[in-house]
Amino acid sequence: MILLVDAGNTRVKWRVIAADAPARALAEGAVGHAEIDMLAAACRAWPGLARVFGCNVAGTSVAARIATACAPLRVDWLLPTAARAGVRNLYENPERLGADRWAALIGARHSHAGPCLVVTAGTATTVDLLSAAGDFLGGLILPGVELMQQALARGTAQLPLAEGHFAWQPRRTVDAIRSGCLQAQTGAVERMFRQIAEHPGALCLLGGGAADSFADLLEIPLRRTDNLVLTGLGTVATLPAPPTH
Repeated sequence: MILLVDAGNTRVKWRVIAADAPARALAEGAVGHAEIDMLAAACRAWPGLARVFGCNVAGTSVAARIATACAPLRVDWLLPTAARAGVRNLYENPERLGADRWAALIGARHSHAGPCLVVTAGTATTVDLLSAAGDFLGGLILPGVELMQQALARGTAQLPLAEGHFAWQPRRTVDAIRSGCLQAQTGAVERMFRQIAEHPGALCLLGGGAADSFADLLEIPLRRTDNLVLTGLGTVATLPAPPTH
């Protein structure tokens, strides 16, 4: 069995899979950064674990704490490459792509056969184009919904950090802020989707903790799908190791 770990900006998500059935989760969960030590309990609960495989965008200190929690098992981290698991990375410098985006693209490739827009809405929102041939064509990174609202509150004297509601024609400041942030998310997603909209089978795969805040506003073919990062990690973890030369 394999423990998969997705160390994000605010939470660490995990999943246990069997090496011969990566698509089926035996167990899964999530912990905040302050609760990383709880991963040790997940390791103890599955004594048959042979490997820990993950991706990390939360920094070296989080990686070290995960390694301590999972000891004596070694944690192997996914590194972006030029190609893996049916996805070709067309970034100018493939190794500079975020490991979480790389894992999500691989997860998307193994979840949908056609062209897709891979959107993960969390602390940041990533919007990545994947062709039907498996080419990662490029993508966007923008502040997530809550981060946008926080930036307005921090950077202005009179715009509050308050709970507003979406409206097509907002008539309260708090609603104008909330609606503006949600419209910014949907606008970025829909503009990117235009690049593949005419291709057969084109689909937006939308996940992340903030996805539900604007999913209903999107006017494109859409599938809500969470944990594409873990799906991609499971795919890579159960493939033969790539050649070293």
